[in-house]
Amino acid sequence: MLYWALVFFIIALVAGVFGFGGIASASAGIAQILFFVFIVLFVVALIARAMRGRTP
Repeated sequence: MLYWALVFFIIALVAGVFGFGGIASASAGIAQILFFVFIVLFVVALIARAMRGRTP
């Protein structure tokens, strides 16, 4: 998921350089959403791992 966020971020940068404002804005929005989804899933996984604890 983080990979896709980076891909859309790079697309936004390239589109911004070439003057495609609409595409750059949409790609940046998608990258931002994917990044926050990644962060939420990462935190949930950390909490689940901490709750489960060590197995004997």
